Amino acid sequence: MLRLEDVPDPVGGPEDLVVDVVATALNRGDLLQREGRYPQPGPRPEHEIPGLEFAGIVRSVGSRVSRWAIGDAVMGIVVGGGYAERVVVHERQAIAVPAGVTVADAAAIPEVWLTAWDALILQGGLAPGGTALVHAGASGVGTAAIQLARATGAQVVVTCSAGKVARCLELGATAAVDHGSGDFVATVAEVTGGVGADVVLDVVGGEYLARNIDALAVGGRLVQVGVMGEPTATLPLARLLPKRAHLIGTVLRPRPLEEKAVLAQRFGREVVPRFVVGTFVPVIDRRFPLEAIADAHRYLETNASVGKVLVDIG
Repeated sequence: MLRLEDVPDPVGGPEDLVVDVVATALNRGDLLQREGRYPQPGPRPEHEIPGLEFAGIVRSVGSRVSRWAIGDAVMGIVVGGGYAERVVVHERQAIAVPAGVTVADAAAIPEVWLTAWDALILQGGLAPGGTALVHAGASGVGTAAIQLARATGAQVVVTCSAGKVARCLELGATAAVDHGSGDFVATVAEVTGGVGADVVLDVVGGEYLARNIDALAVGGRLVQVGVMGEPTATLPLARLLPKRAHLIGTVLRPRPLEEKAVLAQRFGREVVPRFVVGTFVPVIDRRFPLEAIADAHRYLETNASVGKVLVDIG
């Protein structure tokens, strides 16, 4: 269950920022954590506060902080605590809110855009002229991946429910396949002239594994960032080997600080400027006040959303 209660203010270290949170966003991991199936990494905190991302205003800075000042608008990912009024983040993990994006809307950026960019571009190696297959194309990660792929100069085929096909096409998908009735392997083959997808970005798992391999091009990469479906699958080695393909599993939350800091700083240099000029936009489905956090969770569980569900805190 979820309940609101008062807890002591977080205390930052010499290299930390204390941020007054303006808004946070929901993620599938929050639903699992609520059910006791996705605990916060590291020692169990005294107060378990969900929330993997935030956007807000710097309230105080540690004695060794040099990158930020009180009053700066920042966003970022955290291992937990995003649902609170205040959160602590290392200065190197904080990312400047893009000019032209409100702090309240910036909460829709960190988790899904970092995930999609890291998986599709950095680990997947998607390049101009390539093709990506993105599952759950209307999700937060999916809507970010569509925009990233098109900005890279690549084609992108997505899967989604029938009612979300039009929205995915509006965002720039080359083709959108209704996962209830369509065949994404056939669609990828049609779009690529039988070559296959250079990168598959999958959040589903389970029975999708074998079909993802069928959809891959020779030398392609399957990047698994979630398991919304079954967490186990049968790996068809006889079909994987001729593809000379890479199967990559990835997750952001348990990575060490240094890795996340490097990723955040690179994201700030390479991706954030595209929000400033309007090439990228955060996709927001709806927002809830913190007092209605249980309703927000119930809504996300319906799978009706396109993009991010936000929660206004401050």
